[in-house]
Amino acid sequence: MQDDIVSIAAGGLSAEIACLGAELQRLTHAGHGELLWDGDAAFWTGRAPVLFPIVGALKNDRYRYGGREYALPKHGFARRKRWTPVRTDAACATFRLEDDQETRLAYPFAFRLELEFALDEAGLALIATLANRGDVPMPASFGFHPALRWPLPYGADRAAHIVRFDAAEPAPIRRIDAAGLLRPDPLPTPVEGRDLRLRDDLFVDDALIFDRLQSRGLLYGAPGHAGLRVEFTDMPELGIWTKPGAGYVCIEPWHGHADPEGFAGDIFEKPGIVRVAPGEQRRFAMRIALATAID
Repeated sequence: MQDDIVSIAAGGLSAEIACLGAELQRLTHAGHGELLWDGDAAFWTGRAPVLFPIVGALKNDRYRYGGREYALPKHGFARRKRWTPVRTDAACATFRLEDDQETRLAYPFAFRLELEFALDEAGLALIATLANRGDVPMPASFGFHPALRWPLPYGADRAAHIVRFDAAEPAPIRRIDAAGLLRPDPLPTPVEGRDLRLRDDLFVDDALIFDRLQSRGLLYGAPGHAGLRVEFTDMPELGIWTKPGAGYVCIEPWHGHADPEGFAGDIFEKPGIVRVAPGEQRRFAMRIALATAID
């Protein structure tokens, strides 16, 4: 570990993770190059932030619990906190975040969140384990937010890249409004059968939100070229996002999403919230793997 960066490697893959936010900084394929966005401030400084204890925005950045209001910024506080590396070896690193005086002002729950990064020669697994250390039920959402290079470093043009879902995805998608809240009106999906053809105009109105998702895995890349496989077995929702013209696309498995427009209930009534009982643990995981040529 050097300068709060932990490095791991296996086979032809290497990764670097920052203690700040337990955020993946680099994912490199030997002989090909970088698979992860570099955080260019001209577009977006993020690379792969961790979303906890909420995903997306709250109405006026506030939520209600136990008759009180609490303030939380978009995507929560985990991405801005320093995590502690608790286990590291050549190919695996685990980081821990626990409640403290600062977090309890915004989120009055005793929690332990661990995030494991495990590399093998085929890919990177990210496994989050959330534990309720308190004596009352705990509301939570969790999301991954990796920004993958667009185009990938496998020789294809940016315009040729697609997302190919494991199953057909005919259900409508959702969008957010100018305040970041989930609009009530579903919109026709841009997915054709199993394929989403990536283009900048899809993202003029921010992310594509899939809240009726059939697939729990997909391929990303250009047909006829190597690409990536993204798996998210226990994550029921997916966001896909970029800023038009940027050199990345975020493929974001979520368990939870922004407040719906007009929502004014208790946090436990919010759609997408996970209720974690005292002493219970919940697991959230995804995997980014190398894929041979996409048909």
